[in-house]
Amino acid sequence: MKGIVIYKSKYGSTKKYAEWISERTGFDCVESGKTNAKQLADYDTVIFGGGIYASGIAGISFLKKNIVALNGKKVIAFCCGASPYDETFLNEIRNMNLKDELASVPLYYCRGACRLDGMSFKDKTLCKMLRKSLEKKDPKDYAVWEAALVEAVDIGKDWTDIKYIVPIVEACNKL
Repeated sequence: MKGIVIYKSKYGSTKKYAEWISERTGFDCVESGKTNAKQLADYDTVIFGGGIYASGIAGISFLKKNIVALNGKKVIAFCCGASPYDETFLNEIRNMNLKDELASVPLYYCRGACRLDGMSFKDKTLCKMLRKSLEKKDPKDYAVWEAALVEAVDIGKDWTDIKYIVPIVEACNKL
């Protein structure tokens, strides 16, 4: 079985997970902007990973754009975000991003990081504004992602952990 891990990473956590998956599976690893449908023909398995931004999976358009080239291949997706794992949240992400031909693609979650010092000015400003709006809310009413944002925004947090790739690698081993 020959596979490839394709990723879209804005701040590095998704890239870290893609590289870990590549190391464990022996699959090639490439950024989504550096591959195309023609190259996908060489692989039996395609794993795609992208960070979560405003409930969208970064780079998911790569899978949508190359749906014909993915026909007959085992496709697995993972997303990376700052929130702790939450099944309801993951189902919302799935329903928003993996529709139509992608509806049967398994989706896994890997917890990432939140570090303002490495963010773009725009993302940093949005996080600070969001945190300020959350200060008006009772912390016991926070959604999981809101609590994670409040916890991390000032001090920065890195929750990346190789344990999150275990189910992805196991899914590859079952192929």
